[in-house]
Amino acid sequence: MWLVWAILAAISAALVTVLTKAGLKNVDSSLAFALQSLFIVTITWIVVAWQGTSSQINQIETRTWILLSLAGVATSLSTLFSFKALSLGKASYVTTVERSSLVIAVILSIIFLKEKITWQLVAGAVLIIGGAVLIAMSAPAE
Repeated sequence: MWLVWAILAAISAALVTVLTKAGLKNVDSSLAFALQSLFIVTITWIVVAWQGTSSQINQIETRTWILLSLAGVATSLSTLFSFKALSLGKASYVTTVERSSLVIAVILSIIFLKEKITWQLVAGAVLIIGGAVLIAMSAPAE
């Protein structure tokens, strides 16, 4: 079932990129993200309320709060940087380079989460980086 959710996430991320790029024509990138964040917070809390999981907030440990807070900061910075890049460059190029973060995530997962290295993982990471470099180098100067 994880694959279905991952595919839905990929489709949603693609929509975010295209819709954001289209919406950034006359809006500052930071302001655009601030506006989108309002919808993100609202929709997320509606889902939490619908699932009835808000009572679990009392059970979250301090370490988890810290990790989730740091992840929230990283998410905000990532999106701010992404929006700025989208406001300056073509969506296809920006997204390709940005998605090379998958390789960084793999490396960090191996180091910090002790995930196993396989030849398929290495080959996939090399192909991702190769593709990102190839596309970035083909980008016309703007």
